[in-house]
Amino acid sequence: MSPWSAASPGLRVAEIDTPALVLDLDAFERNLRTMSAAVVGSGMRLRPHAKSHKTPEIARRQIAAGAVGICCQKVSEAAVFVDAGINDVLVTNQIVGARKLERLAELARRARMGVLVDEPEQVRALAAALDRAGARMDVYIEVNVGGRCGVPVGDALRALAKTIAGAPALNFAGLQVYHGPAQHMRDPGERAAAIGHATDQARAARALLDSLGLPCPLITGAGTGTFRHERDSGVWDELQPGSYIFMDRDYADNRSAEGDIHFEHALFVLTTVMSRTHPARAVVDAGLKASSVDSGMPAVWQRPGLNYLKASDEHGVIAIDPSAELALGDKLLLVPGHCDPTVNLYDELVVVRGGVVEVIWPIRARGATL
Repeated sequence: MSPWSAASPGLRVAEIDTPALVLDLDAFERNLRTMSAAVVGSGMRLRPHAKSHKTPEIARRQIAAGAVGICCQKVSEAAVFVDAGINDVLVTNQIVGARKLERLAELARRARMGVLVDEPEQVRALAAALDRAGARMDVYIEVNVGGRCGVPVGDALRALAKTIAGAPALNFAGLQVYHGPAQHMRDPGERAAAIGHATDQARAARALLDSLGLPCPLITGAGTGTFRHERDSGVWDELQPGSYIFMDRDYADNRSAEGDIHFEHALFVLTTVMSRTHPARAVVDAGLKASSVDSGMPAVWQRPGLNYLKASDEHGVIAIDPSAELALGDKLLLVPGHCDPTVNLYDELVVVRGGVVEVIWPIRARGATL
């Protein structure tokens, strides 16, 4: 944790110390309203993914805008939100290990909790932990449509469903069907085709469960890049987009199709020019420890002729076109390449409205990786 804050309410953006993670509150609120109108207005449930922001204040605002609860990816992450009063949390992951299961079961005594499974051994271990804690939990079978976790539609899904049905501490809540790679397929036709395949698999999985006499209450999944297709499929009941509140450079690289729903860049890394000795380059104080580059370099926001070229631990190199001007001490806003891991680098979110710091939000689940 930093020994001091980058800002305080009332400061102008130019007075914020750097590097700092900055949220444009007006753009963020417009993104909230856009998603609420697109999903909640359709009659579907919205359960946004909190791994994108790790911030209880944002979760509270998402729920106030119509979300039924949130998703988390880790048990320790979920604990932060439950401690903050969020009482409906789905951990969209398989949880393995006695200590994690013990902690998850303890959370289930305090809030409505859900978790994913894709192996009978996970089901048995989870049920035993819940029995010891005297708790119950929602369980979703993950269907593998994106090449990561989950089971195919067939014998493995059938066996898993029967194992869940035999565990009194478990409430079979439905299916998790999430196609992660489709979120960043650049071509809109490829995204639509990928979700078309996922739709077929989700429909087949529900039919298989029906044949076992095990109704499927809910199919949940989807992300910011494809949620419109899941919403319109007639198969999904609940959607889990996360990055829509912030957006990032990688999502901006997706090509749009007619009918796509657009969100604004609301999350930025503020950085300062710390060296200007070369005519065609400058060095800023935001490097690898200030912005994740797993999805590529950040983009310089609204400054034509400036290009973030490369990063080292604490330095970023900006290429300067001859037509552009940049001086020592100038501040730049960067659009992160990937918002989720960038947020995880910071202790606080500097929330700005109209160019003035309005509030500081602690990123309380930052680093919650267990």
